[in-house]
Amino acid sequence: MSLAFTLAVRGLTLLGVLVLVLLLVVVVLGATGFSDRMLTAIVNEELRGIREGMARTIHDPDQLEAAVKARRQELVDFYGLNKPWYTRLPDMVKRVVTLDLGEARNLRSFKGSPKVASLIMERLPYTVLLLTTATLITTVIGLVVGVKLATQVGTFLDRGVSYLSAVSYALPAWWAGILLIVLLAFDLHLLPAGGLHSTPPPQGGLLRFLDLLYHAILPITTLVLVSLGAWIYTVRTMVLNTAQEFFVTVARAKGLPESRVMRRYILRVAAPPILTNVVLGLAASLGGAILTETVFNWPGMGRLYYEAIMTADESVIVALTFMFTLLYVAARFLLEVLYVVLDPRIRYT
Repeated sequence: MSLAFTLAVRGLTLLGVLVLVLLLVVVVLGATGFSDRMLTAIVNEELRGIREGMARTIHDPDQLEAAVKARRQELVDFYGLNKPWYTRLPDMVKRVVTLDLGEARNLRSFKGSPKVASLIMERLPYTVLLLTTATLITTVIGLVVGVKLATQVGTFLDRGVSYLSAVSYALPAWWAGILLIVLLAFDLHLLPAGGLHSTPPPQGGLLRFLDLLYHAILPITTLVLVSLGAWIYTVRTMVLNTAQEFFVTVARAKGLPESRVMRRYILRVAAPPILTNVVLGLAASLGGAILTETVFNWPGMGRLYYEAIMTADESVIVALTFMFTLLYVAARFLLEVLYVVLDPRIRYT
């Protein structure tokens, strides 16, 4: 009963974090004037094009100004600029919290739908293919290599991989992506430079999917390259620190087999911090990577967030922030449960 109560309290606390993040987004968008300035700039830009179009058919300056003025008022009403931000944005947050994501003002899906849910569901699979796949590859290789290095501290392999890890960690993803594009796409012509499909795209479901995988090889390789080093060194450090604990020394003094010591006394205890990085990394991968997706012209969640900010599409910004925070809250709650299962030292009372 105490465990259920404790987890319920943790869950309510995380939901409070979710609400607080949304309130901060509203304040940042509204109180700073960012929302009004960006929407006013969009209205002015649209009116410029409308004026040029009307000038071809309306030659009377007074009639032209009256028509433009009427159109301006329609745009102001459409974007909600006739209302203060503290009345416009909270209603949007209320809809998003109830999973009524509404419609985007400026952005459209590939099929032309203005629904925010359609935008997210359209971009999410591409981000999963790119970021989540790269995260899983990095996680598996890092666990295998990191644990191996923790058992061979000070060897040539350990020092060599540690140096390579430092180099990998220092590489910016966008710079590594551009470098690999120049080398593998332009010089060697081994892989496509970017995009989702070839031009023209192949016909047929299987061929189209294989073409998509072919275009994903280079960005996935880039993401694995820049993140693998840090993850290997993180796993190595966590396992090594646990292996130096007193209870591990006692287990070895009892004459237990090294495989059992590694499995039950080291890896199980080191699992919670490692699992924290894995679960939070997988949750964060669904948010996309703005720079990497831009370099490879990959329409994922990161690009969607960037496009929403550049067009001041408040509905999309609030909805994406809510979805990303909800993923973080769910991941944190999952970790709270897994800690009890994995770490024998943790007991909720």
